[in-house]
Order: sequence, then C-alpha cells, then structure tokens
Amino acid sequence: MKKEVWLRGPLKGTPVLLQPVAHALLQALEEVTEMMEGFPDALLWETPAGLASPAFHLQHLSGVIERLFTYAQGEQLDKRQLANLAAEGERDENINVSALLKRFELEVYLASRQLSKTEELVLTQKRAVGRAKLPSTVIGLYVHAAEHTMRHVGQLLVTVKVLKENSSSL
Repeated sequence: MKKEVWLRGPLKGTPVLLQPVAHALLQALEEVTEMMEGFPDALLWETPAGLASPAFHLQHLSGVIERLFTYAQGEQLDKRQLANLAAEGERDENINVSALLKRFELEVYLASRQLSKTEELVLTQKRAVGRAKLPSTVIGLYVHAAEHTMRHVGQLLVTVKVLKENSSSL
C-alpha cells in the first residue's frame, strides 16, 4: 500500500508552512484519479439519493482551487471563472471523465507551482474574497482550498461508490 503524500516527506521547493496544503492537494489528486479509474461517462451526471453528481464534484474541485488561489494572489475572478462557477453542475453531455480529471490535474499542478513561489512573509497578508470582498488572508485561502478540496473528495467517493454498486447490481 502506498504511503499518503504527507508521509512521503517534504516537497522540494514548497515553503515549510505550505507543505500541508500541497500534501492535501496532491493526496486529493491521487485519490480522485484512482477512484475515477474505469468510471463510466454515462454515470457522470447521476445524482443518487439527491447527492451531487460526480461531474459536479469534479468541476467544483478544479474550480475551488482555481478561485481560492486567484484570491490568494490578490486578484478577483474574471468572466471565464465566473462563467465556470455558474456552469458547475449543469448537465453537459460533452463533458467526460477524462477531461474533468485533466482539468483537476492541471489545477493541482498550477496550485503547487503557486505555493512554491509564495514567500512565507505574505501568508498573513489580507485578501478580499468575492464580490462582497469578505476578509481573509493568503494562508487562510490556501488552507481553505485544501480543506474544501478534501471535503469534496470524500463526497465524491461516497457518490462514486453508490453509483458503481447500483450499476453493478443491474
């Protein structure tokens, strides 16, 4: 059995205080990639027992990382990001598992690069979140990105297991 990412040691180039964030995002990527292996595109939009669909979770995982890391850079969301946010969970039969996984992998990669370039001195700097400009800090946004990502990984895991079980019993 493979060790969890955080037990494999420090990530070269990532500041010490940001190691847990990077570890969590990389762990999420590994877990999502593994759980979605062989998952049929036909089940992406299913919502068993009213749960959010796997497609929603995969879109949201990528979107949350991108949005929170944008705020951490001191920027607000652009039109593309706002459109992507509005489209999360909207059924689109042109979307497939492979494309959603590639986007998630890209967002984790970009986030890892951003973390490695972040000076620890800026972690407590204030940042404004959303249209309401809610107060946060750079480290607050990074930690929330990791926490929120892992929360949705757990929800995705349950939904995928239910859908796989239901589809195998048909």
